Amino acid sequence: IIVNTQRMQRRMHDLFIASGPLLLPRIRVVSRLPESFFLPDGIRPVSGLRRRLELARLIAALLRKEPGLAPVESLFDLADSLSQLLSEMYDEDVSAKALHDIDVSDLSEHWERSLKFLDIASGFLSNQHDFPPDTSAILRQTITAMIQRWEASPPAGPVIVAGSTGSRGPTSLLMQAVARLDQGAVVFPGFDFDMSPETWGQLDTAFNAEDHPQFRFRNVLDGAGLAPENVQPWLPEKPAPNPARNKLVSLALRPAPVTHQWMEEGPRLGHLKEATADVSLIEAPSERAEAQAIAFLLRRAAEEGRTAALITPDRILTRRVTAALGRWRIEPDSSAGDALDLTAPGRLFRQVADFIKAPIRTDALIAVLKHPLVCLHGFDRNQHMQHTRALELSFRNRPLLHPEPNTLRNWANKEGAPPDRAEWVEKIIPLFNLHSPLKEQALRIYVETHLEATVQIAGPELWKEEPGRKMRQIVDDLIREAPFGGEIQPHEYTALFDGLLRREEARNPVRPHPGILIWGTLESRVQGADTVILGGLNEGTWPSLPAADPWLNREMRHQAGLLLPERRIGLAAHDFQQAIGAKTVFLSRAVRTDEAETVPSRWLNRLTNLLQGVSDESRGLLGAMCERGQHILDLAAKLENASPIQPEPRPAPCPPVASRPTKLAATRITTLIRDPYAIYARYILGLRPIRPLRPEPDALLRGIQLHEVMRAFIEQTKDSLPDHETARNMLMELARRHLEERVPWPAARTLWLARLENIADAFLKDERSRRLRGTPMGFEAEGSMRLAQVGFTLEARADRIDADPAGGYRLYDYKTGKIPSKKQIELFDKQLLLEALILEAGGFEKIAAGPVREVSHIGIGSNPKEQPFELSPEVLPETRQGLETLIRHYKKREQGYISRRAVEKTVFTGDYDHLARFGEWTLSDSTQPHKGCRDDG
Repeated sequence: IIVNTQRMQRRMHDLFIASGPLLLPRIRVVSRLPESFFLPDGIRPVSGLRRRLELARLIAALLRKEPGLAPVESLFDLADSLSQLLSEMYDEDVSAKALHDIDVSDLSEHWERSLKFLDIASGFLSNQHDFPPDTSAILRQTITAMIQRWEASPPAGPVIVAGSTGSRGPTSLLMQAVARLDQGAVVFPGFDFDMSPETWGQLDTAFNAEDHPQFRFRNVLDGAGLAPENVQPWLPEKPAPNPARNKLVSLALRPAPVTHQWMEEGPRLGHLKEATADVSLIEAPSERAEAQAIAFLLRRAAEEGRTAALITPDRILTRRVTAALGRWRIEPDSSAGDALDLTAPGRLFRQVADFIKAPIRTDALIAVLKHPLVCLHGFDRNQHMQHTRALELSFRNRPLLHPEPNTLRNWANKEGAPPDRAEWVEKIIPLFNLHSPLKEQALRIYVETHLEATVQIAGPELWKEEPGRKMRQIVDDLIREAPFGGEIQPHEYTALFDGLLRREEARNPVRPHPGILIWGTLESRVQGADTVILGGLNEGTWPSLPAADPWLNREMRHQAGLLLPERRIGLAAHDFQQAIGAKTVFLSRAVRTDEAETVPSRWLNRLTNLLQGVSDESRGLLGAMCERGQHILDLAAKLENASPIQPEPRPAPCPPVASRPTKLAATRITTLIRDPYAIYARYILGLRPIRPLRPEPDALLRGIQLHEVMRAFIEQTKDSLPDHETARNMLMELARRHLEERVPWPAARTLWLARLENIADAFLKDERSRRLRGTPMGFEAEGSMRLAQVGFTLEARADRIDADPAGGYRLYDYKTGKIPSKKQIELFDKQLLLEALILEAGGFEKIAAGPVREVSHIGIGSNPKEQPFELSPEVLPETRQGLETLIRHYKKREQGYISRRAVEKTVFTGDYDHLARFGEWTLSDSTQPHKGCRDDG
């Protein structure tokens, strides 16, 4: 017996065992036939990895010669694609001459360029000595040799090919040969017995029928010299679960054009109620709702002791469903397993590989050290995590983009550090040696270095369980085939390694639920379940969009004799037709994704259109299918909200007066007005926002650095401002040196310097005018003022204070962002006015008290202008009175610290919004003051 997958091989073996004592037949997988029937000359296929590495070297040489053909970054993607094309050419017995004979005279220049890459493929096909054949070529040679042997000496016992559609050339040849044997049998999965001879006649060429679910069967029959009438049911005594539905679906999927066939044959269908009775159509409003509905169906089946299977090619949907089932601790049995790059060993190897292509970032180092498989030799996991958390807090307190080995050593040798911390750090240092300044190295060096570094930091669990064993196999294969990779660059190695992991899958070591199954479309051909859910029935998902082919378009493929892009659509259509024939079926799709509305799968669209147009009865039956699906959505939504968490009201905590802050900076007064809850969290609860591990060149950092540049420039020129050109050069040189020292992002430095250069002329012009009005004397000056009547101290740090000849002062504040308006200053943004109060009270160090004649904002962002605020005689007294009134209010026990009291924009994000549980309440909700603790503390 020859089957198409290892899963079917195991399934058939289990069924034979379950049927009682007997002599087992030989069960072979078609792709492993060369292992059982060796070729006469003993040729062994090269691995797919070796073939990709060989192709990558040749493509790299071509790109060095003609760099305009493709970007170097796509090297391994091109090698993968060309390797797939080579395998397909072996499968379909397409020669190198067929590629050269393609007529591209009326096609664009792009396709002419692609033929230069195809010359590489031609070299592989014609030079078998230097480039031995891969598994696809060996499989075709094996099957050809088997057929020749059978023609000379037919096998003595039965030969059965089961479960394959014959979509690949070698498999189709094998099926045709077995069908001609006296004791041969071919078992088609999902053969359509309801198609008329006229319909079968329409499936004559791949160019117009490749996307039909039955086309491959017609192709095999033609090759064997048989007609569809020669195909008989395998087990007539066991009919299909729902013959009426099979007939309905067969009509819906007829080859185009179908409208006249529907009009003629639709009214004669009959038994439509029986065909649709156990079919429900779930059209969920979102992808999440679809996953929740499917999870509900699977949970219900588990409770009732029935088997249920989700069939879908959508891996994201299966992950959502698995996550939804996790709330009930149901682990489904997924045929696909987990992508190897998402398993614990796969993630660790990928993270360490990133250290090869670029210097280590702080966040990446901490992520590796916190990986569950990492435990440095000589330390238990608890000790390791204690040191890791301490290092993380150190990085967060002083953000650093790229740590250095000496940085870690200095941290480990600080006074008071645990005695074993220095030893722990030394075991991390080898990770910093992974990134080499060399442009190219042999692939073997990369692999060995990568493996050694990962093993050194990993614990004993690295190679355990199925993911670890699979990871070990990948690494061993890469080491074995490394000589064929030549010399590559660091980023190319990382791309190669990531690509290898993405192709592999590993079974979850957790024992799954035996009756809750998740299958791909291929696995569903050979297994059944009481309830079948066809999920993700949208265009682009099922069927998926044809993969982009950089080498040949549809017409060129047809000329060469290769498979058309519609082949995958036809296979997906076959799997849909077979799966929908189960006893109880749920058809599921999401009406829209996060980005846009979706389009129903073409097969679902055909089925609903057919039911919509056959008769009034069929329209009613379609409506009943939708009602049953909506009922499932409603039940899933009720289950989701069965025990809802009561949302918290808008907080306004009222802590004891003794716990409230007695001093604040002028900038925090704005916060107290706009978002009092942030003051409560910061100064009463003592909660500070955690700095990110990976600092970013954001607006805050830009403002800080440009403030420093301005401070340095004004200090150097406070006695005399040079001529315009000299001042401009001085400003830009200061900025360049400062940013090079403080900003480790080249792109951000270049952008910020360019912006500063754009406003430099306008800034210096206004600066000359400011010098005529006053002389700079205070830079980042710190001051404070005591409000004795309310028992409060106001603190401030002024960007710049100028003294005018009349004994007064001018206050300036630099703004890299938007300058506040007059109304905003009057109501909220009172920083400059509060600083003026402190200045007039003599609160700034080394600056005598005096009248403030002007407060202004100086724009150093995209709007380089000076915007003064008019200081009328009553402004500062009113500001002081308003501040005292504000503080007096917060001296009352019943005054709460309201969250987001008067934010400037609804999109404003505060540091403590999560603590306030914003989202469970809205800005329109009223507050409910509550006491945070007892009066006695």
